[in-house]
Amino acid sequence: MPQAFGSYEALLASPDIDAVYIALPNALHLEWILKALDAGKHVLCEKPLAMSAVECEEIARKADETGLKVLEGFMYRFHPRFEKLQELLGASAVGTLTFVHVAHSFDAGGDDNIRWYAGLGGGALFDAGCYCVNMSRMVTGQEPAHVAAFGNYRDANDDGRIDTSIAGMLRFPAGATALFDTGVNLERRNFLEITGTGGRLYLENPFGLLEEDSVLEEHHFGQDTIFHKIKGGNHFVRMGEHFAGSVLNGTPLRYDLTDAANNARVLEALDQAARKARR
Repeated sequence: MPQAFGSYEALLASPDIDAVYIALPNALHLEWILKALDAGKHVLCEKPLAMSAVECEEIARKADETGLKVLEGFMYRFHPRFEKLQELLGASAVGTLTFVHVAHSFDAGGDDNIRWYAGLGGGALFDAGCYCVNMSRMVTGQEPAHVAAFGNYRDANDDGRIDTSIAGMLRFPAGATALFDTGVNLERRNFLEITGTGGRLYLENPFGLLEEDSVLEEHHFGQDTIFHKIKGGNHFVRMGEHFAGSVLNGTPLRYDLTDAANNARVLEALDQAARKARR
C-alpha cells in the first residue's frame, strides 16, 4: 500500500522500507546515501553517485560495513542497445578501436534550474557530461591516462562560476581517444560514434528513453550498411529490476562502486583541466 512521509528521516526510519531511490541534487548524494545505509536501506542513486572519487570511496566503505547494496543510476547501460553494442565490440566489429565520439546536450531552461547552483553540484559536466565519460570508459574498457577539456562558464546563482558547456578528450592506454561535448544550454544532441581500423558503429540517442525499436548502424568502408534493429525497452525499468533482483536474491550488482569512483575521478580531472586550461 502506498505511504507518504513528512520528511526523509521519517521515511528512512520506516521498517516497511527496504530500499530507496535518491534523486536529489548531486551535492546531496553523499549525505543521504550514508544516512540511508546507516538506516539499513539499500540505495539506488541517480548519477553521478557523488561529487568526487573520495566521496564514492566513503560510500563504498559504508556499503561494505553494512552489507547493503548501492548502485549508481546510469540507466543506459541496461538497455538492449548497449548490450548489442558490447556484443559487436567484443566481436571486433570495428577492428582496432581508434576514436569514440559522444555528445549529450539539452537546454536546462531558466535561471531557477538547480543546474545553475554550484553548491548543489550543478553544471554541464557533472549533470550531462558524466554520461559521456561513463560511456567512453565502458566502450574502451579502460581508464584514461590523460584528459584535456575546454569549458564555457557563467556566474552561478549562489557563488562562483559554473560550466554551461564543455568539450573534453580522454586518451586511453591502448591508444584509443574519446572526444565528447556536452552542454545544458544548447540544442538537444545525443549520439555515439565508435570508429576503428575495421569499421564504424553509430547509435542515435544512446541515453534517451526508447521503448520503441531502435537501430544501431554498422559501416565498413563503402559496403552496404548493416542496420541492427534493437528491440525497445525501458532502461529505467530494467535497471530497477536488476537492482531489486540483487537486493532480493543477494546476487552481485552488474556495476560496482569502484566503477563509480573511477568515473568521478575522471570528471574531477576534466573539471580541473578545463578550469586551469591545461592537461
